[in-house]
Amino acid sequence: MFEPATAFVATAVQTAPDPVAPGAASVLGSAAAAFLTTAAVGAILVAVVPDYTAERMREVLESPVESFLYGLVCLLCLLVAIVVLFVTILGIPLAILLAIAAYLSWAAGAAVAFLAIGDRLVGRRDGWAKPLLVGAAVNGALTLSGIGALLAVAVGAAGFGAVLRALL
Repeated sequence: MFEPATAFVATAVQTAPDPVAPGAASVLGSAAAAFLTTAAVGAILVAVVPDYTAERMREVLESPVESFLYGLVCLLCLLVAIVVLFVTILGIPLAILLAIAAYLSWAAGAAVAFLAIGDRLVGRRDGWAKPLLVGAAVNGALTLSGIGALLAVAVGAAGFGAVLRALL
């Protein structure tokens, strides 16, 4: 049996305008996630290993192209290795662990690179808080636009390269 009131409510719910465009909400969420990830990982790095963090920051600033290229090549190799491991059924657990390790290394590298940018912009005279917040804000702001997001990935790749060069 068809009930007109129910059909009207269902139609009204399906056609109600979204107060925030889905694309805008996604971009704002990505920018907030970039800011929070950079701030949280950077805070952990400067609290736990400040000398290591300062050394990686120096490396990113002194040789950004080399760090970027090293990070980009390592990222591509990691992606290929993860895909190959996923194809082999027995390699799936290793692929998952490798993906987690790659993500954590990327987060640390990006935090180091954006912390270096923040340090270059405002200095570290008063401690780590200002450059950390400025670097996280730069990462969040770059993520808001398409071209800026590509630049944020490039900066993250440079930091990723600096972190991996120290590990490998």
